[in-house]
Amino acid sequence: MIGLLQRVRHASVEIQGKTVASIGRGLLVFVGIERGDTETQADRLLQRVLAYRVFPDEAGRMNLDLRETGGGLLLVPQFTLPADTRRGNRPSFTPAASPQLGSRLFAYLLHQAGEAHTDTHSGIFAADMQVALVNDGPVTFWLRAEPLE
Repeated sequence: MIGLLQRVRHASVEIQGKTVASIGRGLLVFVGIERGDTETQADRLLQRVLAYRVFPDEAGRMNLDLRETGGGLLLVPQFTLPADTRRGNRPSFTPAASPQLGSRLFAYLLHQAGEAHTDTHSGIFAADMQVALVNDGPVTFWLRAEPLE
């Protein structure tokens, strides 16, 4: 499972012209679910996202995590994130989980995130979403919880 984590000043998700989720200062995380992923990878990715120290302390060093800052968490499912781009000019989506597995694991991740962090929001799985953000820094990290296969 992959999380493309971005520290943001604000971020939102719009579907068919309607805002379905938004946060102020916090983390926007695009989530890519791979074949072989299970709840174990979802739990590990969430643990890392919540504990990843990407916010500045009083000295300006990245020493604070999301919970310490009280920021928002916006999870956005992104099927294209696990794409294999090593060859050619067209990505292969073979590494991505099936829609059924992806939907189930994203729902699980979202539930677990909501239990662990009250200010949690999300995009909609398999929807055509427009995501707006102001990346703070910019600060962007690619986190991965390895699949079992």
